[in-house]
Amino acid sequence: MVVPFGVLLMSMAVLPLHAAEWWERHYAKVSLFLAAITLSYYLWHPTKEALEMVHRTGRDYAGFMALIGSLYVVSGSIHIRVRGRATPALNTAFLAIGGVLANILGTTGASMLLIRPWLRLNGARTAAHHVVFFIFIISNVGGCLTPIGDPPLLIGYLEGVPFWWVLEHCWLMWVISMAFLLAVFYCIDVRGVPASAEVTEHGWHFDGLWNVVFLTVIVGAIFIRGHSPLSEILMLGAAAASFLATPKAIHEANHFSFRPIVEVAVLFFGIFATMMPLLDLLLNVGGKLSPGQIYWAGGTLSGFLDSAPAYLAFFKALHGTLGLNIVALSVGTVLFGALTYVGNGPNLMVKAIADHHKVRSPAFLEYLCKWAVPIMLPLLVIIWLSFFRQ
Repeated sequence: MVVPFGVLLMSMAVLPLHAAEWWERHYAKVSLFLAAITLSYYLWHPTKEALEMVHRTGRDYAGFMALIGSLYVVSGSIHIRVRGRATPALNTAFLAIGGVLANILGTTGASMLLIRPWLRLNGARTAAHHVVFFIFIISNVGGCLTPIGDPPLLIGYLEGVPFWWVLEHCWLMWVISMAFLLAVFYCIDVRGVPASAEVTEHGWHFDGLWNVVFLTVIVGAIFIRGHSPLSEILMLGAAAASFLATPKAIHEANHFSFRPIVEVAVLFFGIFATMMPLLDLLLNVGGKLSPGQIYWAGGTLSGFLDSAPAYLAFFKALHGTLGLNIVALSVGTVLFGALTYVGNGPNLMVKAIADHHKVRSPAFLEYLCKWAVPIMLPLLVIIWLSFFRQ
């Protein structure tokens, strides 16, 4: 029953390259059909455990989409006009600030807020590595310090990990990872694309800045997730209020459309549904692994399974005992989430927004083989050798 999950990932990786028009028309049918196979397996002759798995997965998916959907709508209602020449130094500073901001707004919130000004700042010089490193740093690695920062760390907080525990134990790994990625980006940006010859727009200016209030509501609602539907209600209410209160001109300036979020919702419905058998397997083996094994196993599954459910499965298997195992799990699921577009929620959203703005972003396999493996794998090995090898 793990096969439908593998088929969905392979479809996302291969079909956009070799049958792009067909995939564009039928991706929803593929995702829903594979999800139906797995759901039928769980619900045909349901046991108590099967019903609990379906209920928990459905609740997780609803919370996931409420968060990422509301942040997408509210961030799309803030138009940031940027100023400056898109130089490697300015770009590196932008990514560094975005990585820090990811710990305050979350990787999803920071990604949705900053991706449009990032694309505007680079304008015609925008290349594939701009999208890739934005995902590496702002959508994943940057949010490694707080439960707000990344979905797996939020899961840990809701399961009882103290708020500042991750910062206390993971800050050095965050510094090494950020420094490594920013240095590599700077070298690529210097060699790859000439600096912009013109100053972008007329000055730094924020239109729709009042929507920061709605962002605050959404971030605050995160802390009551899992206790009642109130969290999702607050998020969706804030998104609706933001959308209705924002002038049409701001949405047009951002090229705002619901199409990217619909695509993400459909694909992640298939992912959440088809990954249930794999989660069942993880619950039986996660508690028998060493910190190094948890780092690699939990991280790898995070990259291909989505980081939040991968974290939860291993956390349950470890019975929530704080120690080096949980450090390895926290760092692994956050860093490895950058390996693929499905490793973390904002990854696919960033790609969808870039595609919507006619900016070339790598296809699934190109992202994995040309960018993630050559750049992220050495970093992952460095972190393993430095902290988890023993």
